Amino acid sequence: MAPSINMRERLPEWLRRKVPRESSVETRAIVDKYNLHTVCESAQCPNKSECFSNKTATFMILGDVCTRNCGFCAVQNGDVTPLDSDEPMRVAQAVRDMGLLYVVITSVTRDDLPRGGAEQFAETVHAIKSLVPNAIVEVLIPDCQGNGAALDIICKSPISVCNHNVETVPRLYSMVRPQAEYQRSLNLLKYVKTMYPMIKTKSGIMVGLGESAAEVKGVLLDLQEVDCDIVTIGQYLRPSDDNLAISRFVHPDEFDQYSEYGKSLGIPCVFSGPYVRSSYHADRLSLNQ
Repeated sequence: MAPSINMRERLPEWLRRKVPRESSVETRAIVDKYNLHTVCESAQCPNKSECFSNKTATFMILGDVCTRNCGFCAVQNGDVTPLDSDEPMRVAQAVRDMGLLYVVITSVTRDDLPRGGAEQFAETVHAIKSLVPNAIVEVLIPDCQGNGAALDIICKSPISVCNHNVETVPRLYSMVRPQAEYQRSLNLLKYVKTMYPMIKTKSGIMVGLGESAAEVKGVLLDLQEVDCDIVTIGQYLRPSDDNLAISRFVHPDEFDQYSEYGKSLGIPCVFSGPYVRSSYHADRLSLNQ
């Protein structure tokens, strides 16, 4: 692996950008009003200011404590909180108040629950549809430990996109996602596409963790083989000193090469760039397919 990069070092030119001047106060007020969590904040997403300023957010259900401890992720892990039965309707009310017509719902991983919280996903989707019938809903789900019954519960709710990130190349799983399995994630995407062909499948990967270009292309080939519709590729940025160090900053030209390669394989949409994240411009990616 290449030597790690200290985030205190100056970012390369292509990663320097101005924070949007628009106010995010209104979005913040709605999230607070309904006592909700967003992955934008819990995972310290670098796009939070932009998205909040545009009155959008990715809601994170099932609490804000994860049962896993992935090396890249800023979401706290430890003792989880009990399920909140009112949470689905509060998310729906926030969606209504924000005027969202494209909604992304994600969650912490809850390995303590028999089906990983699948029912809460479904109830949240139904609640959103009850208040905003025209809303398009994308779910960004954990692997549910490969439980087909859990996937059925989620996919039988009125979702349009099922997103599950493979996150990194297989060789780095023991470091990046020690409690996950690469093949299990691929099997999940294949299951959804096979059993629910009308639902678009989506996955994503981070680069800059020590992977090679050949390994990234291998992941793209694997995702094409399970008929994944949308793939996102972005630069890993270390959220804190407690998380994995950055191996390198990937140049925009390399991101373009990954996009071109993925499309040459037949993947309909490959969104690749330094600040690309799973939910970033999710509406544009989905609606353009």
